[in-house]
Amino acid sequence: MSEVEDFLKVARAAKDAATVLAPLPRAPKDLALRAVADALVARSAEIVEANAADVEKARAGGVSEAMIDRLRLDTGRIEKIAAAVREVAELPDPVGEVVRGSTLPNGLELRQVRVPLGVIGIIYEGRPNVTVDAAALCLKSGNAVLLRGSSSAYSSNTVLVRIMQDALAATEVPAAAVQLVPGQTRESAKQLMRARGLVDVLIPRGGASLINSVVEESTVPVIETGVGNCHVYVDADADIETALSILINAKAQRPSVCNAAETLLVHADIAGEFLPRALTALKDAGVTLHGDERVRAHGADVVVATEEDFFAEYLSLDIAAAVVDSLDDAVRHIRTYGSGHTDAIVTRSQRAARRFVATVDSAAVAVNASTRFTDGGEFGFGAEIGISTQKLHARGPMGLPELTSTKWIYTGDGHVRG
Repeated sequence: MSEVEDFLKVARAAKDAATVLAPLPRAPKDLALRAVADALVARSAEIVEANAADVEKARAGGVSEAMIDRLRLDTGRIEKIAAAVREVAELPDPVGEVVRGSTLPNGLELRQVRVPLGVIGIIYEGRPNVTVDAAALCLKSGNAVLLRGSSSAYSSNTVLVRIMQDALAATEVPAAAVQLVPGQTRESAKQLMRARGLVDVLIPRGGASLINSVVEESTVPVIETGVGNCHVYVDADADIETALSILINAKAQRPSVCNAAETLLVHADIAGEFLPRALTALKDAGVTLHGDERVRAHGADVVVATEEDFFAEYLSLDIAAAVVDSLDDAVRHIRTYGSGHTDAIVTRSQRAARRFVATVDSAAVAVNASTRFTDGGEFGFGAEIGISTQKLHARGPMGLPELTSTKWIYTGDGHVRG
């Protein structure tokens, strides 16, 4: 059987499974998720063995230890993955929720209700925990899922999907609702991207190059997630201590994630007071500052910032910085270089905060708070599939409701249109 035939077989099975899964009430889905969690723990030795092969292959290929750490699974990490699945089981089921409804003047009863998207394809890099997290969220929201992880985690992902399918086989949720896209070549990923009619939506999770490739090549509708060139703007009316605390948290608390700050903008009126302290605090946190000429005037250790620095999603202990003459200049900078993820203002001025919120066009805008709060768990969603930086179909952290669409239902009593 060819690679194309292999893919079509699993995609059609997923589509059939989605038809069975969509009308299921909450109880059987929750039971299925708990069965998956139990199976992951019970069969952790299989997972660890397969993961060890991936780790050995990655190390032989010269992969950095930081990336290997993202790849590695052990008993403790597997237990945490299983616990996350159980947490998803406890979340409210969005399917069937009435978004709005009314009785029309002609007596028709009208409702808009949440329904599953159908078959969701996910292309992702690195971490095998995404395999389980994504499957759990899709199942809870009534969707079948086609998973295409990176070749570096292929052995781990294969075993994880097999264990989930075995667990589902004893439940009302079809085992085929969770499928691993066959093959490790780029062609197998292209099959998923071009499966319009079999796959309803595609969600890439990874770096800018992966996301751009999926957006450019896919014929399946895509929800862009993850790329985060996030800004912290320190306004003229900022409290210095608050600004320092927010800046260091946003940049250094966990620099390798999409909601970490990548650019610092400082109003000229406060730059002389703020920047010397900020440079010291950043240096103490191990952060390298890439600054424009006006920033470099405040410190000898500042690296010259290039145009590319202001576009960069570093995902490291680096940050670009510029001095701006006004709030509007800060917003123009963000609109020019930002990725539409999360941007923050630090200010004591309500007027400045309102203008910033109104004019920054991003999925999340923070006022006197770190960019690191843009996260499904922090927002109280319980979990997320990713953070959408586009405007259709979802924007910001994507929890369970964002993995649904809606349908209109109207009920009459023999109504006909005149």
